[in-house]
Amino acid sequence: MAPAVRQVGGGAPRRRRSRAPWVLALLVGLVVLELAVIAAVGEWIGALRTVLALVALSLLGMWMLRREGARTWRELRRATRSGQMPSTQIADAILVLVGGALLVAPGFVSDAVGLVLILPFTRPLARPVLAAAIGRRVFRDLGVIQVRTTSGSSAAGTSGTAGSGRPGRAGGQRRDGEDVIEGEIIE
Repeated sequence: MAPAVRQVGGGAPRRRRSRAPWVLALLVGLVVLELAVIAAVGEWIGALRTVLALVALSLLGMWMLRREGARTWRELRRATRSGQMPSTQIADAILVLVGGALLVAPGFVSDAVGLVLILPFTRPLARPVLAAAIGRRVFRDLGVIQVRTTSGSSAAGTSGTAGSGRPGRAGGQRRDGEDVIEGEIIE
């Protein structure tokens, strides 16, 4: 079977690596970790108390999801009505949704992560991680490249045909036989 090839912005085709093995390994690792923690807690406090704790945490997760979800929805509606860009509210909605799903799922590790994502005073700690993940995905999907110079500044451009009509040339200008990528400095 041929590897996946993806055309980005008219440039040369790139091979796209499959993430399925890594995702599968991560999921198996998380399940093993959850089972190990549940077994350790069960050994420490007993099987019945462990099951009761897992049920109580799932019920708490459903209640927190409902409460924080409603609060986040109200803030999102308030921001859009006032004409503000609701980027923080959208990020909060995503974090509450993921955190609520983790809280409802049985397991102590997922509950701990879910609490960090859903509680209003710890949610700001997770926002930069979400923004970075979304930013990486957007830059990759748009074919935007980011080049760091030795001075610490960075430049961005597209890997496509913007302005040149030829693959791989974003700026279309040549200086001493080299391609020049025109872009905006990102500080």
